Amino acid sequence: MRVRLLGPLHVSHAGIAITPVARRPQQILALLLLNHAQVVPLSTLIDELWDGHTPKTARAAVQTYVFELRKKFARATGRSTDAVGEQILRTTRNGYVFVADLSQFDLRAFRWLEQTGAVAMADGDLATAAHNFRAALALWQGPALADVDPGPSIRAELAGLQQSRAMMLGHRIELELRAGRHREILGELADLASHDRFNEELQAQFIIALYRSGERTRALEAFHGLRREMVGKFGLEPSPKLQQCYQAVLNSEPLPDRMPVLPLPGEPSVPPPPRELSWGPWSTWSTSA
Repeated sequence: MRVRLLGPLHVSHAGIAITPVARRPQQILALLLLNHAQVVPLSTLIDELWDGHTPKTARAAVQTYVFELRKKFARATGRSTDAVGEQILRTTRNGYVFVADLSQFDLRAFRWLEQTGAVAMADGDLATAAHNFRAALALWQGPALADVDPGPSIRAELAGLQQSRAMMLGHRIELELRAGRHREILGELADLASHDRFNEELQAQFIIALYRSGERTRALEAFHGLRREMVGKFGLEPSPKLQQCYQAVLNSEPLPDRMPVLPLPGEPSVPPPPRELSWGPWSTWSTSA
């Protein structure tokens, strides 16, 4: 079974799409997949679907939605609904849990690459860390669960995911700059900087990449443009880090060549690799799957 959450919700088995169309079954399936192999309490599902405006029929409605999901999985997999209830979408004492063995699951691959990349950074293997981060970010096909109308639980999960993605992107760019790949990522940085105007770490990375690429005038213009916007909108000057970067560029100093923008994180623990990562599923995903 293939599951994609980092973009529009997509679930398929042997080429047969299983993704529900109706809003509430979508929410239930999305929340169960976000918590794959973990029990999601019935109360959490009810709050997700009705966000504090719970009807008296909520418990029965959730049971009906789950039964409809099981029927979809049964048709796609050729199993009975009872088998689906045991092997794919299981009822527990206080909720439900999605237990199917997933051959490809983009969120699990993303998390594993994120953690192994962080370990590689801690070990000083910056090339491997950058490679893993590039692979993890390439799994995204747009905003996570882009076509799902989220309730409170899914919104919280998505906020955490987006934070992880943004942090990983910042570290990946930092690694690229430390590896001297400023010219290769300059176009990407220009696009990112234009869409995230007040991310000062990103703007500092952009200015450094411009300067190292021989674009001193553009680097100075980038700082002045950002400063005008910050003063005009917030009444604030750029951060000391950005001002230090600007002064170095202004004086044609070598400082930006050795100036780190983001500190590298400490070493986390590494979980056992998920089964599908032994053959690198992030390189085989198809948007038409």
